[in-house]
Amino acid sequence: MIARPPAGRTMGPLLLLACILVAGCDSAPGRARTEAEAPNSRLDFAAVYKQNCSGCHGENGQQGPAIDLANPVYEAIVDDATIRRIIVNGQPGTLMPAFGHSAGGLLTDAQIDTLVHGMREQWLKPGALSGQSAPPYTSTLKGDVTRGQQAYTAYCSACHGTSAQHGPKASAVLDPTFLALLSDPALRIIILAGRSDLGMPDWRHQLANQPDIAQPGHPMTDQDVTDVVTWLASKRSLTPGQPYPQQ
Repeated sequence: MIARPPAGRTMGPLLLLACILVAGCDSAPGRARTEAEAPNSRLDFAAVYKQNCSGCHGENGQQGPAIDLANPVYEAIVDDATIRRIIVNGQPGTLMPAFGHSAGGLLTDAQIDTLVHGMREQWLKPGALSGQSAPPYTSTLKGDVTRGQQAYTAYCSACHGTSAQHGPKASAVLDPTFLALLSDPALRIIILAGRSDLGMPDWRHQLANQPDIAQPGHPMTDQDVTDVVTWLASKRSLTPGQPYPQQ
């Protein structure tokens, strides 16, 4: 049997404990912070980008696992509405989540405006397309698997190879599990804009610092890009990461 202290001795410690709990509840773990207190409430582009975007897209928009947002070609191909839509709703079929309040995310409309404006102000460069017209961000054409394999061989295999194991100069994009992580739109924009931070040329196959893989005068057409995406999509694994035997 546990002995209970006299009633008169318990009130002081209990009152002290209550005061401590009340005073500390503002910083209690799990308590929802108000919008004014949350770090995301800041409308400074650098702060909002660093907290919400840099983990995937890299510091200063480069060298991340996802598309390099600081790529002037990417910024020239997409418009403000597309950037906003992707931030608000995410990108289905990829690891890009929804950030907008309307889609269950943490960012307000004002914070999303800050991101869109900051990206355009810092990374959109006049003349990035050198006066050329890029294939559209979204195509209305129908892709063909056979043509896609041929276009991949012509435009992509010199760097990425023809197997799922390795490429001569770049990563093997034919890995079925890797392809399962990318949606068709994500594949398309990478082909269109390239990854200049990783040495991958854009749809024109022009990259100033790697003349050995540049093919000036032979840019990919809308149909070429659409066909390559269609062929790559056909190589996706239905069970990514699982070593199931082929049936």
